[in-house]
Amino acid sequence: MALIAVAPICFAQTSPSKLDKSASKGTAITDSEKAAWEAYKNKQADAFKKYLTTDYCGVYAEGIKNVDKEVADMEKTELRDYSFADMKLVFPSADVAVATYKATLQSSSGGQDTSGTYNVASVWIKKGGKWLVIFHSDVKSQ
Repeated sequence: MALIAVAPICFAQTSPSKLDKSASKGTAITDSEKAAWEAYKNKQADAFKKYLTTDYCGVYAEGIKNVDKEVADMEKTELRDYSFADMKLVFPSADVAVATYKATLQSSSGGQDTSGTYNVASVWIKKGGKWLVIFHSDVKSQ
C-alpha cells in the first residue's frame, strides 16, 4: 500500500493524449481483472493462468500462494457470484498498475462459507505487451 501512497498521479498536468492512453490502459486492466475472476469462477485453470506471471504471489489470511497453489485452491472453491465496487487504478510507471477495489462474493472454500465483502489489491505489470498479475491480495471487511 506504500506504493499507492508514494505514486500520486496528477491528471491536471497531463496532456489529452496521455489521458486517452491512461484511460485505455485502465480499461485493459479492469477488463482483465474481471476476466481473471470469471475464469476462476468457471474453474478454467488454463484461462486463469494466462493472467498471472510465472512468479505470481497471492497473499491471504490462510497463507501465501504461488501460481500452482492458487490454481489448486480454485478446484475446492465455489465462487457463485461476485461484484466489484470502488475500483481505483494507479500507474506508478508505464508498465505497472495497482488496482484496489471492494469485491462482494457469494462463495465457499473447502466446505466453509467465505461469502462477504473483501478489500482487494492487485498489481499488474506489462510483460511482452500483455498485462499480467504479479501480486494479488484480499482481506475480508469487518
